[in-house]
Parts: sequence; structure tokens; C-alpha cells
Amino acid sequence: MLGEEMLVMSGQGSTLFTLNATATILWQAADGATPLDEIVARHICPEFEVSPKDALLDAQELAENLASHGILLISDQPITNPHAAVPEQSRR
Repeated sequence: MLGEEMLVMSGQGSTLFTLNATATILWQAADGATPLDEIVARHICPEFEVSPKDALLDAQELAENLASHGILLISDQPITNPHAAVPEQSRR
């Protein structure tokens, strides 16, 4: 953590990313079990003056961006065993 921002290194290529305050909140709240709409309602909307609809759209775009870099895993169901959802070669 650097102030309200977080540095995260991707396992794909060891690229370093700086997450802004909103992305940091999303990253910290993403536990594999809590749906994105709940994360937005509980953590993002109270922190920023934004409508739930706009916040959810932004969070979806942000989550997809993080997932495209291998930083976040998106699932339509809770992830009870996070290692089972990641291919073996990605865990090394």
C-alpha cells in the first residue's frame, strides 16, 4: 500500500500494476465468495459519491481489466478452492 493506492504484481510476466483507490477497494474485498454487486454496495458506494448502477458498471469494467492481466479471477459462482480454478502452470 502506498497511501490509498496498492502495487500488485501479475503472475503473468511479473508486470507491476498500480491500483487506484477504487481498484484497491475492489482488490481487497474480492474474496472469491462475495458477488461484485455486494462489494460495490458495501465498499465502493459508501466511499465515493456514485450511484450503485454507475459504480457497478465501472467495477465490472475494472474487474475485467484486472482479469485480462491475470491479477483477478472472475467467476459466476463462489470460488471455494481458489487453487482449483487456476491452471497448475499458473500457480508456480
